[in-house]
Amino acid sequence: MKASTVITFIICLAIPLVVGSISGIAAMAGVKTWYAELVKPSFNPPNYLFGPVWTALYLLMGISLFLIWQSPAGIMRIQALWIFAIQLILNFAWSFIFFYFRQAGWAFFEIILIWICIVAMLVIFYRVSKPAAFLQIPYLLWVTFASALNGSVWLLN
Repeated sequence: MKASTVITFIICLAIPLVVGSISGIAAMAGVKTWYAELVKPSFNPPNYLFGPVWTALYLLMGISLFLIWQSPAGIMRIQALWIFAIQLILNFAWSFIFFYFRQAGWAFFEIILIWICIVAMLVIFYRVSKPAAFLQIPYLLWVTFASALNGSVWLLN
């Protein structure tokens, strides 16, 4: 494997991991204070589970990004990169909306936008790289669960 390919792979992994780390840091204070005081549904997982799950999902995002980046140039690849960027920006913003600004209602609407973007990303990725699309299925499933959790927290509080 060429050095440039290895560097590209590392950058592709780093992009979602860095974005996730920054939003995770923003969430930590809210988790320990505001979120701890909220009424949560019975299916709320323990807080220690979120970090490992998100780390795994961000790694899968990075691998998918690499597969898309390595695919042949063209309009579909450009679209795939754009939808990836959009969903990652929305993903980043959610932690601030929910934990920093403490707006569970707005965060719920925002996470629905993330979910829609993930579905669009899966469709576009599938046209460019089927493995890249399949790697995002756990992300879609987790955000589906997180949407239900976010909505429940909003309704309960």
